[in-house]
Amino acid sequence: MYLLLSKLYPKGLKEGYKRLLKSANINVNLDRFIGFVLFVGAGLALAITFYLGKYLDMPLWVIWVLLFLGIETTLYMWLNLKVNKKIKEIEKVLPDALQLMSSNLRAGLTPDKAFLLAARPEFGVFKDEINRVGREITVGKTLEMSLINMSQRINSEKIEKVVLLIISGIKSGGELADLLEETARNTRNQDLMEQKIKSSVLSYVIFIFAAVAFGAPILFGLSSFLVEVLKQVFSQIDIPASAAVNIPIKISKISISTDFIVTYSIVSLVATSILSSLLIGGIVKGRGKEGFKYIPIMILITLVMFFTCRSLISGLLGSLFVF
Repeated sequence: MYLLLSKLYPKGLKEGYKRLLKSANINVNLDRFIGFVLFVGAGLALAITFYLGKYLDMPLWVIWVLLFLGIETTLYMWLNLKVNKKIKEIEKVLPDALQLMSSNLRAGLTPDKAFLLAARPEFGVFKDEINRVGREITVGKTLEMSLINMSQRINSEKIEKVVLLIISGIKSGGELADLLEETARNTRNQDLMEQKIKSSVLSYVIFIFAAVAFGAPILFGLSSFLVEVLKQVFSQIDIPASAAVNIPIKISKISISTDFIVTYSIVSLVATSILSSLLIGGIVKGRGKEGFKYIPIMILITLVMFFTCRSLISGLLGSLFVF
């Protein structure tokens, strides 16, 4: 059944799941995993739909589609965050690992021994990758092929560039120990440069956060309250038919409901929070998908600010109008 369900999945998303599972070291059959995800996601969304259908004035199929897409997106985001965490840990210890490998080679060890002895517990998840490279070299694989396989598993742009640099140096006849040491030095300098860039763009992050988390909810709260006021005011205006002929303007009833305005505000705030989180992730970390972890926090803050603003305005100005 799972294999049949997996055929419904788009090819692009399948490739994305394949890459994420490989990077996260999750050894499962891709088609079975995708089929299981579809089955569980559809069933869970259906159960929640029947529960929420009692309270929401929306077609059940719309609720089910939204919940299903939300569950699938959440799982994909979780895998992305798991992989990004692994990549971040590896990139952090990469210069130290390269430096240790270089020292081992200078001590007279063979490349496979140099890699195996560089697998220290303090390197975390990178220890397993180093061990795997050392074992592959031991059983006869070339150093170049083992490094390429490692970069494909990790799926990091920085690791890939480092590996290509090392391979090109080896092919051009360079000394491996010198290459590793120089690469470690350049990687450290690059990390320092990235830290300086992050500190210089902090003002942009603060501006985006303030605009999305505080500015937008306050404006939406004011506008939704203004619609309620205008509806009440216009509903109390009663112009006689004889006098209406001489008035150059026409006052008609507002057909937009308050519930529609509130729903539109919530949808707009959620969409803005998602996009701004991805933008912050791109500015701070260099990858838009790093902003996935900010999405729940941003949505929570914006919605709390929106309803708090509406409550405060209604409490302060509501006495002037009869709602």
